Parts: sequence; C-alpha cells; structure tokens
Amino acid sequence: MKKVAIGVDVGGTNTAFGAVGPEGNVMVKNNIPTPRHGNINQYITDLADAIKKMISSLTEQNKDLKILGIGIGAPNGNYYNGTIEYAPNLSFKGVVHFVEMLRPHFSEHEAVVLTNDANAAAIGEMIYGGAKEMKNFVLFTLGTGVGSGLVVNGELVYGHDGFAGECGHTTLVPDGRLCGCTALGHLEAYCSATGMKRTAFELLSYYNATDSILADKSYNELDSKMIYEAAKKGDSIALEVFEKTGAWLGQGLADTVHHLSPEAIFLFGGVTAAGDLIFEPTKKSMEKYLLPIFKNKIKILPSELKPGDAAIVGASALVWKELEK
Repeated sequence: MKKVAIGVDVGGTNTAFGAVGPEGNVMVKNNIPTPRHGNINQYITDLADAIKKMISSLTEQNKDLKILGIGIGAPNGNYYNGTIEYAPNLSFKGVVHFVEMLRPHFSEHEAVVLTNDANAAAIGEMIYGGAKEMKNFVLFTLGTGVGSGLVVNGELVYGHDGFAGECGHTTLVPDGRLCGCTALGHLEAYCSATGMKRTAFELLSYYNATDSILADKSYNELDSKMIYEAAKKGDSIALEVFEKTGAWLGQGLADTVHHLSPEAIFLFGGVTAAGDLIFEPTKKSMEKYLLPIFKNKIKILPSELKPGDAAIVGASALVWKELEK
C-alpha cells in the first residue's frame, strides 16, 4: 500500500493543496481562493470539501493508496496550538483555531498538523530536499517577507510558545526602514522582494539615474523579477540592488550562524532565482561578519525543493514528521 500525505499552503490570495508521495512527488494538486471576507467557518467547509473531492478522485484511480494525514503551512501558524495567530495578510482576525476546526472533517486520518510556512519549508527540505543528511541547518524564505525555519539536532525549533525562528525580524539597521510588522530596521525590510524594490528606488533617487532600465517603472509596477532582468542586462542600479541586498542578508545570516552553528543555510524563494547575483554577495558578506571559528565552514545553498510545488511539499512533510513521534 502506498502512503500519501496531503499538503496545504494557506496564502493571502489562494490556498493550494495537493497529495504528495513519500519521495516528495506531487501526485495531484488544486487550489481555492483564500477569502477576503474573513468568514472562517465557510472557508474551512469549502477547503475540507475541496480536499475530500481531490482525495476521492485520487483513490478511485489508485486503489492501493492510504492517506496518512494533512499538513498545513500558514502565516503565523503555531504548531503547538494548531492556530493561526494575528496573521497580517489574512482576513481572519485574531487567533484562528484552524486544526480544531478542520480535524472533524478528517477524523479518519492519523494526523492533522499545522505550522508556519517557513517551518514547513524547512521540514520539506529535511525530508525531501538538500538537507536529508543534515541535523543542523537553517532555511530562509525570501519572498514578500523573510521567514526562517531552524533545525537543531534533527528537530525543528519551535521555542516556548511555538513562534521561534523569526530571523526576518531581527534588527539589521537600528531605526531603519519601517517593516511590515511596524517595527524599524528589520532584515525583512531590506532583504525581501519588497525590500529590494525599496532599495532600487532609493538608488534611483540617489544617483538621479534617469538612464537606468528601472527609471520609468512606477513603484507599484516594479518587482524583483524586473530588477533581475535589468541586472542581467548590466544595469548598474539593478546590479547594486543585488550587491546591497546580499551584503545585508549576509550580515543577518552571520548572526544566525553565531546563534546556532548550522552546517548549512538554505535560501528559498523567488529572489534565489537570481543565482550568483544574490548568492555571491551574500556569502562574501556573511564571511566578513563571522567569528574566525566559523569562517569558511558554513555552506549557503539553494533549496532543492521544486519551486512550484515547494509549499505543498513542505506542508505535507509535517505529516511524516508527526508520525515519526
């Protein structure tokens, strides 16, 4: 009998879900809108119905499948309580008892478990990706924000209250840029895709760079992919955006190394598609800020999870990890 786990990725716009085999292959996937109206009860019902429909279709075609459970990755997800708490980009306000509400729809399954999206990605990397043989590593997600999952001695670090690992909200520049969380100077405000856009506009203004490929882009129009495309064409502003972003990120990674002494740090997310443009300045900066005992020992690696499926695969990995206990 082939064992399968369901992965659910709760995003601000859509909720994606899929069935994942033991090798990390996504057998089938689908999505529903994440509502903006905040009606959590209707959303849970719609999500459960959609997952059940997917499972039913899959098991009809594959009679030897066993669905072990459901893993959920969500912003501000708390593994201990199965809750989503005060997620700024979701319409569900306050503390949402997500697992408690979803579990009755799937009482026949062995596990229904939730954590935040970066933690889910880290577990996915450990079970399916480049960290299979590692007991100590960190994964940073570089997207609209900066998230992280910390693995120490083979176990994800949740901390006292379930929210450990918010490395994106360490202070990089005292009294610096306003972060989305409303604090000042956080790593996320500089090294996320949004942070890169802010850096681009600062540089365009500083140099009065009217000849830059990026000069005619509006703030709402510009994104990190455009900056990458401009950098590939040799645009000096775009190239400096990557240099500065790497320098800031490397400084933040050095702090993480000093705290945890990981074997490797994995970078995941759309920004990493830039390859050496982001990895080289990041590595150089990290080495600059490291204590001598750590220099030239810590690898910075791209995630080996397939980008389009990574969130679903990472969430499904929660089930395998839970059943190991």
